[in-house]
Amino acid sequence: MSAAIEKSRGRYGLIDTIRGAALLNMIAYHLCYDIFIVYGVWEGFLNSPWAIVWERLICGAFILVSGMSLHFSRHPYRRGLLVNLCGLLITAATLLFMPDQTIWFGVLNLLGCAMMIIYALRGFINRIPPAAGMAVSFLLFAGLFGLPHGYLGFFSVKLIQLPTWLYGCRFLAPLGLPARGFMSADYFPLIPWIFLFLCGYCLWELIIGTGRQELFRPRVPALNVIGRYSLWIYLFHQPVLYGICILIFGTQNS
Repeated sequence: MSAAIEKSRGRYGLIDTIRGAALLNMIAYHLCYDIFIVYGVWEGFLNSPWAIVWERLICGAFILVSGMSLHFSRHPYRRGLLVNLCGLLITAATLLFMPDQTIWFGVLNLLGCAMMIIYALRGFINRIPPAAGMAVSFLLFAGLFGLPHGYLGFFSVKLIQLPTWLYGCRFLAPLGLPARGFMSADYFPLIPWIFLFLCGYCLWELIIGTGRQELFRPRVPALNVIGRYSLWIYLFHQPVLYGICILIFGTQNS
């Protein structure tokens, strides 16, 4: 079914609802980050197993749903540029006000670039059976998951250690090849995360192909509204959270 026909029939509320739920979880996670890491209440927060699983589930859901939603974007290139500009705004703001928590190529930059790249390749991608596209995308995501950390394998299982010279250029961090000493408070390089985005894109193709798209009509009103305005809420939630932390803890980090 064409994207134009799908758009004419209205939004799939469940997609916005899932995005809204993921965003609320992301806000809660960032509040914990501000309290535990920025203010030094619990420096082991990032390495705790539950925090790692929580963060990956949030990001995974957000990126997967964004891939599905590319089918409904009226102006993917324009949207991709806007999301990228918002990501650059966050980089500038963190660099200026929180230099020790600067974000270089965070999730918004990933999503903005992924939108434009996958949309540009849609003619080729759409010729691949959706189930096969999902399987290949997931395997590439799993196999290349360790690329930013210097290895190939299956998620955290290391199978091949990569040579250090691959990580010698600081400008390749967006591709997943960060140079030694690279630091970012939020880092989602194109490799491997674009393959999870692609998995979401193929997932919606599979849903359409099996005629199950009507299952995505229901919605949870409050979460649906949050999901529809996720970009703007994402942009402004961190300053609000940080302001709350200042009111509670003051401006001096522990």
